[in-house]
Amino acid sequence: MSNALTHMQRIAGARTPEELWAHLLVALADYGFDRVNYGATRQGREGSLGDMQDAVFLSNHARGVMSDYFDMGFFMRTPMFRWVLTHTGACSWRWAEEERRAGRLSAEELAAQDMARRAGMVAGYSISFADPSPRNRAAMGLSARRGLSQDDVDALWAERGDEVHTICQIMHLKIQVMPLPVQRRPLSPRQREALEWVAEGKTTQDIATIMGISPAMVEKHLRLAREVLDVDTTAHAVAKAALLNHLFAGDHVPFRNLTLQSASDQVDR
Repeated sequence: MSNALTHMQRIAGARTPEELWAHLLVALADYGFDRVNYGATRQGREGSLGDMQDAVFLSNHARGVMSDYFDMGFFMRTPMFRWVLTHTGACSWRWAEEERRAGRLSAEELAAQDMARRAGMVAGYSISFADPSPRNRAAMGLSARRGLSQDDVDALWAERGDEVHTICQIMHLKIQVMPLPVQRRPLSPRQREALEWVAEGKTTQDIATIMGISPAMVEKHLRLAREVLDVDTTAHAVAKAALLNHLFAGDHVPFRNLTLQSASDQVDR
């Protein structure tokens, strides 16, 4: 069995977002991509990605890079970010260099590109995933290991890019059916349980009886759930939690804003 097929099977068989992410990092490292960023939102609109607290950001870049480059939003000013917003498929980072030489980058894009270079993001590829819903947007940035030039990466992509793209696509499709690891703090188990019973059509009194608590405590759990999800109504809370796959998730409580620098060490290769 080829390494590519083995990686695809492991990714497809992952049971949690943590396991999925770890398998992806191992797979991409085999192709020379040792630093990976993944971002996704289900609440994008024309000209906006929606509330960033409800977006997924995964990276195994060093924490310092995450703080300076991602937490401060510099990644949204890069030329490759502009590309993924308007295209689907895979794009060599050579495109950004050609845009720079042609004088087509804004001052903000130039500054963000220089910051990326200082952080070691010199050669690589970006992938923008297609989705039937116009509100769903997702992309992945693959940084080649230090010492590889863009020529090296483009040569690798010409030979094995279809494998890499397919591995990334399987990961993206898989995580979409898992509890999404968004930025906001997760619901507590009791808050999730109360919302789940609302989703089942139960009344406050029904939920109180089922959960063995008072109606006032049910209302408290629902109020706190609305606060966590930053919504005004319980109906909206149920809708948002369902959109993020946070209801009926069993014990798979989502992690948030994860940086897994050593995730590949967690997987038996």
